[in-house]
Amino acid sequence: MANANEVAASANSPSSGNRSVFVIDARRSRFTVQAFATGILSAMGHNPTIGIRTFSGQVEFDPEAPEAGGLRLAIQSASLAVQDDISDKDRREIERVMRADVLEIDKYPEICYESSSVAITKIDGSLYSTTLNGSLSFHGVTRVEFIPVRIVAMDEMLRASGDFTLKQSNYEVKPVSVAGGALKLKDELRFSFEMIARKQEPTE
Repeated sequence: MANANEVAASANSPSSGNRSVFVIDARRSRFTVQAFATGILSAMGHNPTIGIRTFSGQVEFDPEAPEAGGLRLAIQSASLAVQDDISDKDRREIERVMRADVLEIDKYPEICYESSSVAITKIDGSLYSTTLNGSLSFHGVTRVEFIPVRIVAMDEMLRASGDFTLKQSNYEVKPVSVAGGALKLKDELRFSFEMIARKQEPTE
């Protein structure tokens, strides 16, 4: 028999009517990508960390029916920037290749994730463990991705955190290669996030 606290349902499922909309506060949130190096310079441990600086979205959440929640997140591709302490020359080169050749930001300016269902377990009090089931549209390709998220739900705020991995090849993305191939990045990327979403006041 399934755990009574663990359910999976469509985001369109009926709720108790107490569903609230929470808007992501990007200024108080953090979203990063960890890439892993290969090639000659990989021995130097040069694994770039890339910050996602511009993103927006909203969460629908009802504490009485959390399984009926949903998420929509939009990321501006041009906002990805190297965070590591490296030379300005290396930073400019990596970011140029990443934006123009890898992400092709002029052609694909936005990355979007929208959940269609959620599996959720209430751990204790306001703490939940969830797995989002949604569609990720990235570089002209849309695929289903399952993303684990830990949520702390408060009356006026949600705090969400987690990490997940993606393969660039699944989205027809060419991994970064700079310095004549001396520094290449592996196919797999690890995403980490800590997000704050604030309750949106209903409009009349």
